[in-house]
Amino acid sequence: MSPKNNASSGAEADSASPGRTPTAEPPPRLRSTDIARLAGVSVAAVSIAVNGRPGLSDATRKRILDVADELNWRPHLAARALKGATNDVVGIVIARPARTLGVEPFFAQFLSGLQSCLSNRGIATQLLIVEDTETQMAVYRRWAAENRVDGLVLLDLAVDDVRPQLVADLGIPAVVLGSHGNPMPLTSVWVDDHAATVSILDHLVGLGHRRIGHVSGTVSYQHTQRRLRAIDEVRDSAGIEVTSIATDYSDAQGASATRRLLEAHPRYTAVVYDNDVMAVAGLGVATEMGIPVPDEVSVVSFDDSVLTTMARPTLTALTRDTFALGTFTATELLRVMAERPQPRPVQAPTPQLVVRQSSAPPTEGANVGRGRT
Repeated sequence: MSPKNNASSGAEADSASPGRTPTAEPPPRLRSTDIARLAGVSVAAVSIAVNGRPGLSDATRKRILDVADELNWRPHLAARALKGATNDVVGIVIARPARTLGVEPFFAQFLSGLQSCLSNRGIATQLLIVEDTETQMAVYRRWAAENRVDGLVLLDLAVDDVRPQLVADLGIPAVVLGSHGNPMPLTSVWVDDHAATVSILDHLVGLGHRRIGHVSGTVSYQHTQRRLRAIDEVRDSAGIEVTSIATDYSDAQGASATRRLLEAHPRYTAVVYDNDVMAVAGLGVATEMGIPVPDEVSVVSFDDSVLTTMARPTLTALTRDTFALGTFTATELLRVMAERPQPRPVQAPTPQLVVRQSSAPPTEGANVGRGRT
């Protein structure tokens, strides 16, 4: 028997050995040359068809796309990048703790509105949650190098934020949510946080509150700074006392800040929260301490959601259509992606205060710090 036959017999014996499972080789990856052969066209025609470029008859384009769909074939990402093709993907990178982000209704509603608008154009959203800004910027650079996304939405703009200039330098079409005032290298969709904050304080001052607590979000964010400036202005003009405590927007830190304010002597008679999650957590703390809302402390939320309407008492809150804010932002991003216009600030509707059961005039003796510790 020849060595070749011996080798063959050995292989057959090995594959048939007990306890050994033959490993199937993965099928070879289809290439554009395979699609061209099956559709009876050139490779260039396949590229034109799948990238939506002109130059083919409707019948030829349909034949190519039908073959590609039947075989579930899409061009390789790297190959598309080299040819400058679009990916039908918008990227969002958020630098917040995933646990905190997961319980905040604002993001769910905003992203739903954003994706609803983009889906009508066949565009998907790629969401990535990271730990810090440095990681965010590394992702932007990688996505740009790989031509992975066609546009970006930037959230949580910080004071002196370097991300907008980086994204502009990378040449990725993008929209920033939440910045206005200073010239920006990117188009921005902004909400008048200053006016919204003033409306809350005017409501509480009108009710007779003179000592107000404020449970804020992250102070490095631009929108938080606008709210703090509005508080300073009203404090000076109305002659009231307002104390702000910074948090990470979580229910745990919101509850801790509330306890500090309600244990103060004299106690604060109203507390304003920068989001609905913290407001509901604060309501729970007041209940636990035996401090009735709104009889001895009023509670107001900067964000409105199903949480504020399900709470008892229902919470006074700034309401806005967050889903519509997402579609508004997506519409502006689509314009930027299509036209590459000069950056501009675009104002979204200002939230309006909805007065519910949780705010009322302070009762006599409400300033006495008698909560249980």
